[in-house]
Amino acid sequence: MDIAGILVMARPERVQAVQVGLTAVPGVEVHAGDGKGQLVVTIEASSEDMMSVMTKIHDVPGVLAANLVYQHTNIEDEERA
Repeated sequence: MDIAGILVMARPERVQAVQVGLTAVPGVEVHAGDGKGQLVVTIEASSEDMMSVMTKIHDVPGVLAANLVYQHTNIEDEERA
C-alpha cells in the first residue's frame, strides 16, 4: 500500500466543488485548504493504482494541477502480495 501527499491547485471559485469531486475518488482524502485554491490531499492506494488515482484527480473539473509532494511505499506489504 502506498501513501502519497499531493498539493492540488484548483480554481478559487470552484474549491468547494473540487473538494467534493476529490473525496468521491476512492482512496483520496482532503485534509486542508487555504481558501485560495490550494488543497492538501492524501492518497492511499496500491502501487499499481497510484497513477490511476492521480489521473482521476487531474480529471476533476476545476483542478488546475496536482503535484506529488511525498510518497511512501510499504515494502513489507508489497512482499506479502
